[in-house]
Amino acid sequence: MHEDTRRAAEPALPVEKLCELAARQAGTADRAGRLAPEVVDSLRDVGFARHFVAARWGGSEGSFAELTRAVVALGQACPATAWCASLSAYSARFACHLPYEGQRALWEGGQDVVIATGLMPGGRAEAVGDGWRLRGRWSYVSGIGFADWVLLCAAVDSGEGPPSLRFFALPRGACEVHEDWDSVGMRATASHTVVVESATVPDHLTFDRSVMITGHNAHSDVPSHNVPFQAVGGLTFIAPVIGAGTGALSAFAGHLTGRRRTAPNESALVRASGRVDAALHLVEENTRVLDERLFTPGHMARNERNATFAAESVREAAGLLVAAAGTAGLAARHPLQRLWRDITTATSHVALQYDTAARKNYSAVLAGPAD
Repeated sequence: MHEDTRRAAEPALPVEKLCELAARQAGTADRAGRLAPEVVDSLRDVGFARHFVAARWGGSEGSFAELTRAVVALGQACPATAWCASLSAYSARFACHLPYEGQRALWEGGQDVVIATGLMPGGRAEAVGDGWRLRGRWSYVSGIGFADWVLLCAAVDSGEGPPSLRFFALPRGACEVHEDWDSVGMRATASHTVVVESATVPDHLTFDRSVMITGHNAHSDVPSHNVPFQAVGGLTFIAPVIGAGTGALSAFAGHLTGRRRTAPNESALVRASGRVDAALHLVEENTRVLDERLFTPGHMARNERNATFAAESVREAAGLLVAAAGTAGLAARHPLQRLWRDITTATSHVALQYDTAARKNYSAVLAGPAD
């Protein structure tokens, strides 16, 4: 691994033992389509789920930079584990928009509650008495297999104009899970479909989606709970990808022995390392914007651009390595092909696409508003 990349990836969270465990289990997890129980337990113990939780509930109130370093380090070992770790942290940050009573319902019994989130609106809700009646279907809910709670976005009919959107927190037992995740990569994230036939959700376990978008949190003054959603951009998803890219560099470098150590192969390694390092530096810039609260339109749009460009760069790097490795790198047990599949799948996420996550906002910064 490149020295600069290794130094930048040193984690603030104590993930060293988890990285070793996840690396040993990565191949098995990929084939089984789920994380091993001991990996899940270690994820909780390390503190990903509590990273953004308020100190009043025993949480860490950690920084974006600390979390990103830990997720990148873990992604080198197992991108699917890193993906679940990242989402458990960011899901808790979303849930910090709940009213005090709702936060207490989640964390009064312990700060290591794992929350799985359905960010895209997949259901509908209607007001009933002091709460809401929720029903719907949410696809691609990562980590649902070991979640304690779910946070689901649904449309609410206002009676006038388009429906508004709200998030609803439910205990995991209030949902059905259809185990239909069967992707070519990121298999162990077990990103299955969540179905709610009909559930009554008290008002203190809901919040309007607009407060998460604007970052104005009336129920917490913790800085990380008051961040515009645009500024976060695709950071949730790109950090595991950066780790996977670094892992792919290491896997390919270990492959360069004997007659495989040719000028074209060494060139591919160098070119790929440049792409991964560039992606890492852009993502580190994003964490600085968040932790230093530089929430100007330019900074926030650049964060979106950085995440999507980083995804493209790592995907290109993985392609270079797989093309150079040849048949040997595609062997079923070779880590390079698994990392390549994980990178390809992860970078297909809507949050890492130029047209949906970066084009409009950053082009306005560069060229001014469209006529």
